[in-house]
Amino acid sequence: MKTDDLEAFAAVVRHQSISRAAQELGIAQPLLSRRVQGLETTLGVALFDRQSKPLRPTATGLRLAQQCRSVLREVDILCEMAAANLPLNGNLRLGVTQSIGELVLDSLMGQLQQEWPDLRPQVSTGWGAALIERVERGELDAAVVLQGRGRSMPGNVEAKLLHRSRVAILGRQGAWPRKRYALADCAETGWVLNPDGCGFRAGLQRALAGQGLPLHVRLDTFGKDLQLQSAAKGVGLGLLPRPLYMNSTFEGQLDELSLTDFKPEAEAWLVHGRNLNRLHEPIERIGQYVESALR
Repeated sequence: MKTDDLEAFAAVVRHQSISRAAQELGIAQPLLSRRVQGLETTLGVALFDRQSKPLRPTATGLRLAQQCRSVLREVDILCEMAAANLPLNGNLRLGVTQSIGELVLDSLMGQLQQEWPDLRPQVSTGWGAALIERVERGELDAAVVLQGRGRSMPGNVEAKLLHRSRVAILGRQGAWPRKRYALADCAETGWVLNPDGCGFRAGLQRALAGQGLPLHVRLDTFGKDLQLQSAAKGVGLGLLPRPLYMNSTFEGQLDELSLTDFKPEAEAWLVHGRNLNRLHEPIERIGQYVESALR
């Protein structure tokens, strides 16, 4: 039984897609399929229901997937122990929420390359909750996530608070002259927001629903620059953690609204598994770098 076959199986379970799993592993789809089929032959069982879309594991495959992840974690630990006295090299699997990635990722990769030239960071972006789940499952070594204040962390990961800030509510400059507003005052203008899955959007939606107010989304898109540009043009109100606005090219070009009935806050966290082994130092450095950038 080959670890490559186990990795292929785990990747297909994770993505429910041959093509996305092959893309993650950096191999051709036919090779990935052969690895999965080879594992099925070795074990003598069907691991996937190939009639389902998306591709799903069989009941047996689902049970074996959890054990497969455990085996791969033990292999990683074995490799770490063998390399304990060697220069740090190999892969570092890092998850970053897109908004933080836009702020720090380019310079952070340069910093890691300078300090650990043989280390190969593999970066995934996504919503914070999904990245934390991947850390839980051992699919990522660490993640830097941005989420609303007060959200709890799973008990089987280590989490360090890096920064806390308020979430800025941003409108076209000169259009909001008063010192105080309420959510009801913003209803007609509407909002420029990240798509569903964003925790700040969900918090806004809950606050509006609590007052019986609708959520009018004028622009639904990823990327802070497009959101800030749209808010500056009066398309709708933006909702963005203040450090991201202050580090953007639009800083000072929008009105920051103070709402009496909606005062969201954001928290940046470094999340990682309990057994970092030799990756402890670079992951700690990632946290320090993000913390500094957000300040």
